[in-house]
Amino acid sequence: MLTIGQLAGYAGVTTKTIRVYHAKGLLPEPERDSSGYRRYRAADAVELIKIRTLAEAGVPLARIRELRSGNGLADALRQIDDDLAARIAGLQATRSRLRQLASGRLSPLPDEVVAYLDRLPGLGFSERWVTLQNDLWLLVFATHPETAHRNFHDQAAMLDNPALLAVVLEYDRVHDLDPHDPRVDALAGTLVSATRARYGEELPAYEEGSAIPALVQGAVNASSPAWRRLDTLLRERLR
Repeated sequence: MLTIGQLAGYAGVTTKTIRVYHAKGLLPEPERDSSGYRRYRAADAVELIKIRTLAEAGVPLARIRELRSGNGLADALRQIDDDLAARIAGLQATRSRLRQLASGRLSPLPDEVVAYLDRLPGLGFSERWVTLQNDLWLLVFATHPETAHRNFHDQAAMLDNPALLAVVLEYDRVHDLDPHDPRVDALAGTLVSATRARYGEELPAYEEGSAIPALVQGAVNASSPAWRRLDTLLRERLR
């Protein structure tokens, strides 16, 4: 016969935990001896260890009571095992992302977008442009993943067209120009011609009512007065 303290020690729990299990009907309270103390048997220790194992596996106490009092324990435990496997996989993925973050390699962007961004410096784009592109694609992919994939592939294809690549590079380079520099006006004309040649009258668009295009263009315009005027010219000429 064991006291509650002895039982707790053997089962690896506290006496308070045992009392909670009693209160919730998980572990029947034993009879008391003549001195009024609970006395436990080996069977109580076995039951307590089983309950503790389920609780440590993350099974809610209410669910443990249900499992211990009915049938289907094996199926329920298999389901719990599957849930644990999923949780372990999730934790392993989280560890991997934390390690990537620690090494500075973490990005929630698709691999193809990361590869695209890595390619830009070698083509002559500024670090400022690469950073801006990274931030804008983060926003677009987080809010409109399906549209983002379509628009990304459209933009990425421009890098393989020498004429279009030259236009985009020029867009990057006018960043620091005076807004009324003739090169800004000339680039606006080139962009309008290239856009019409590529898309005709049906320009690429996001879902109707989406605020993302305005946010994206606002971020671009905010970084350069020349880009802001360029956007104004494009809107006027592409109407």
